[in-house]
Amino acid sequence: MGLAIVHSRARVGVRAPEVRVEVHLAGGLPAMSIVGLPEAAVREAKDRVRAAIQCAQFEFPARRITVNLAPADLPKDGGRYDLAIALGILAASGQLSSEALAGWEFLGELALTGEIRTVDGALAGALAARDSGRRLIVPPGNGAEAALASGIEIRTARTLLEVCAALEARRELPLAVPQPCRDTAPPDLTDVRGQAQARRALEIAAAGSHHLLLVGPPGSGKTLLASRLCGILPSPSESEALEAASIASASSRGLDLARWRQRPFRAPHHTASAVALVGGGANPSPGEISLAHHGVLFLDELPEWSRHALEVLREPLESGSVCISRAARHCDFPARFQLVAAMNPCPCGWAGDPSGRCLCNDEMIRRYRARISGPLLERIDLHVEVPRLPPTALRTDGATGESSASVRARVVTARERQLARSAQPNARLDQSQTNAFCRLTPGDSTLLERAVDGLQLSARSLHRILRVARTIADLAGSDAIQTPHLTEAIGYRKLERGHARAAA
Repeated sequence: MGLAIVHSRARVGVRAPEVRVEVHLAGGLPAMSIVGLPEAAVREAKDRVRAAIQCAQFEFPARRITVNLAPADLPKDGGRYDLAIALGILAASGQLSSEALAGWEFLGELALTGEIRTVDGALAGALAARDSGRRLIVPPGNGAEAALASGIEIRTARTLLEVCAALEARRELPLAVPQPCRDTAPPDLTDVRGQAQARRALEIAAAGSHHLLLVGPPGSGKTLLASRLCGILPSPSESEALEAASIASASSRGLDLARWRQRPFRAPHHTASAVALVGGGANPSPGEISLAHHGVLFLDELPEWSRHALEVLREPLESGSVCISRAARHCDFPARFQLVAAMNPCPCGWAGDPSGRCLCNDEMIRRYRARISGPLLERIDLHVEVPRLPPTALRTDGATGESSASVRARVVTARERQLARSAQPNARLDQSQTNAFCRLTPGDSTLLERAVDGLQLSARSLHRILRVARTIADLAGSDAIQTPHLTEAIGYRKLERGHARAAA
């Protein structure tokens, strides 16, 4: 009897738990069975593996073969275990040294010819293999992606025969090499004409990682402003970029290797479902909020989204993660995104415009704004009006606004102050940190209490005002929140007051 153990990796959400492929050969009628909660694609591996072994000029054992994928309570899917199963059969039958498999992990689906095909989630598998202290062999199509994980030896192999030759020290497999990043400059703020208040709010949002809502008529520049936010955000750290890249790798959309160091910007259409936003499915996959992890999620035409789709955002906005639970699966996806939303002030889009072209009555406006619930609205830190600009402000030969580079320099300085003080942006301060770092003078405390009472704001809104005021103070280089900082932060809650009156 022969026994061999080979290490591989599953994919559960964005994680890659270890799977021990245990292959046992015994006497009896020739048969092959795979146990350990295999799904259909895994059960079919026995046919792919048999053909691949024979095409590689090895002998497929005419014995009873049992393949156990441990842990047994973890569902297994896909063809990612094919290579490990084939190597386990060869080692258990004595055609390959079992000692040669030690210290390696294997990912790859086998073609009938013995060619190794790509699998999804290779980056998560490489990061997990690095933590376990083992080396990794992947298909050539996954090499550049897996090579993003530093501190681990990753080799690529085209066929099963190449892997066996390398394990027997008869040849050397090429090292996986990451693809060079393409340094693509994001859209610049100089394209935005006028809109001083909206530009100021965009800078505050970038500095403190605050959520932002832009309200204005059609063509006022809301989408233009939102698309410029990534250009003024601080560059992500390597760990943040790897987290976002791992999520993209695990999704059906795939990872853009040339831009993995840039912050993601996701702008789904307003017809997207709740599952498309938060993720899900029989085999849970990440949604738009997870694909925007450490980046920006832009929701245009906010009242046109379905109420259910918007309400599922409430918990991720607070927690920075989303838990997808199904009957047989449970996955946690990170979702630390920055929300930028845009909407018109009324159904026709022209309420409050000096031209007086709005045709909506008060009841129509109330119903339109009521599509956005109060609990969701109070989770958005900054509410900013973006008015229509006069034609003279849109002249192409006029003065341009401040560049993204200049704004980004102030944002980076303010963010560094926050990281030195609390190791996180102001928007993520918890209750105790808010009390400690957002202290007010007695006079300013009274001012804030009057504003909260007059605007009928909740305790959550009060704390968000304090965090925004702390960010404004950081941009000004002030160690303490001063009265102008507080009053400016209060001014960004006007829409919530109007929503409360409309609901009444």
